Amino acid sequence: MRALGIDYGERRIGLALSDPSGTLARPWRTLARAGHDDKLAKDLADQIAALAAEADGLAVVVIGLPRRLDGTPNDLTVRVQAFAERLRARVAVPVALQDERLSSAEAESRLARRERDWRKRKALIDAAAAAVILQDYLDQTRPSPADVAEPEA
Repeated sequence: MRALGIDYGERRIGLALSDPSGTLARPWRTLARAGHDDKLAKDLADQIAALAAEADGLAVVVIGLPRRLDGTPNDLTVRVQAFAERLRARVAVPVALQDERLSSAEAESRLARRERDWRKRKALIDAAAAAVILQDYLDQTRPSPADVAEPEA
């Protein structure tokens, strides 16, 4: 089943989707912020319900949790936690928080390899950051090869 990654920003929301096996994340789309967090939660809940109803389904929603480099909360941390609670109240799919430190820098670095024009990269950065966040989550939650080894007969 797929997973949805969200990069919560003050101006834009980046979205990423995993493949059906939950192995690889890819940028999906960017939403412009319009209105209060309640409206945003409702709009995203509608999209989550639509994704969950598709044949590939949706196993989890992963929201990037902003923190300072030393791991302490920053100004946006509490807002993202409150937003995650709003979303949890509206969807049947589990909502997880994932540390997003340096995700935008990593996304920018990856995009710069393919796109030289910073104006074009700017339009893609939020969805690319969501993909970095989601990939980190997928990598951390994927069972290790030892966990999936077949038992001896």
